[in-house]
Amino acid sequence: MEQEIIQKLHQLRQQSPLVHNITNFVVMNNTANALLAIGASPVMVHSSREVKDVVGISGALVINIGTLSEEWAEGMLIAAAHAAQVGCPWVLDPVGAGISPFRNDVLKELLSHSPTAIRGNASEIIALASFASTGGKGVDSVASSADAVSSGRLLQENYGAQVCISGETDYIIGKDSWAEVNNGSVLMTKVTGLGCTASAIVAAFLALRQEPFLEAVAGVSLCSLAGELAARQSIGPGTLQLNMYDTLYNLSEDEIRIHLKVKEYAY
Repeated sequence: MEQEIIQKLHQLRQQSPLVHNITNFVVMNNTANALLAIGASPVMVHSSREVKDVVGISGALVINIGTLSEEWAEGMLIAAAHAAQVGCPWVLDPVGAGISPFRNDVLKELLSHSPTAIRGNASEIIALASFASTGGKGVDSVASSADAVSSGRLLQENYGAQVCISGETDYIIGKDSWAEVNNGSVLMTKVTGLGCTASAIVAAFLALRQEPFLEAVAGVSLCSLAGELAARQSIGPGTLQLNMYDTLYNLSEDEIRIHLKVKEYAY
């Protein structure tokens, strides 16, 4: 699988796809810089009056509900509906799923527009599966990524999305197979927004529009690998942020072959 991921990275760097981000205030700058570093081109547009136009020219879309508002929700729903209509791959990042009825209602509407991929932490994936299937409000407890695998399977079966669960071990759940990634660093948990970065990088790979499962695996695994390699050169969260961009930019075939820990399993 490592060689296939290397090929995907080559394609991404050659094509430099435009990735439309409707994301939160906290991570906009970090997300845009990470996309540039790995070889994609970011655009950050939120207005309901123009998201449809931007989706139409983009390779992929990311919807991240971190700093949700009624105005932004309107733009998100228009963008998701148009992406589904025109076949633009899109990623849902359900930040804070389960914390309020408003957020849950917006997520339910977004799910109805068939996201190509969903990426979240364990608690978000469990909450999303819970209220999407039973109408509940999700969970408050912190769970491990392994705990969320069954919820990820449920989401995949119900919505057809590639479901990416971030944690100490990352899981990517597809229709016919699933993968686990054992890269990353505990230092990554001290930097806000790296999960949001992973969602954007997944979207960049999905913009290749060939093999959604493999592209989702490539996005998750290379983000985790970059974090691991960057952490080795870092003395704390501040230097990790800078080293993360440099590592994404310079990530080589040899580093992927030597250090990537990814396994694929058939159901």
